[in-house]
Amino acid sequence: MQVQYKIWLEKNNEQVFGEGLQKLLSAIKRLGSIRQAAAEMRMSYRQAWGHLRTAEQRLQMRLIETKVGGETGGGTELTEEAGILLERFERLENTLEPLVEDLFRQIFPD
Repeated sequence: MQVQYKIWLEKNNEQVFGEGLQKLLSAIKRLGSIRQAAAEMRMSYRQAWGHLRTAEQRLQMRLIETKVGGETGGGTELTEEAGILLERFERLENTLEPLVEDLFRQIFPD
């Protein structure tokens, strides 16, 4: 037997950040493209934009900056605030994982 759990952040009783947005922002950060991030996550470009817009409205902050193509090509980057939010969420997740595992082993020793 093993323990499973999910972590998300809420604001005004609405989910504002969770696993889905974490994965989307991580992929955008790594790939520099909403379209490529959406494809990697097997979601449509429209769905990805919808998730981003909803999160931006609920958080009341911009998460991404898009650049129109040109000589260097277009692309998408995370805002500084989004990068901080992503890093803090991942730090929270990484801190909680061993704690939850330890508690599980204490409460369910067999």
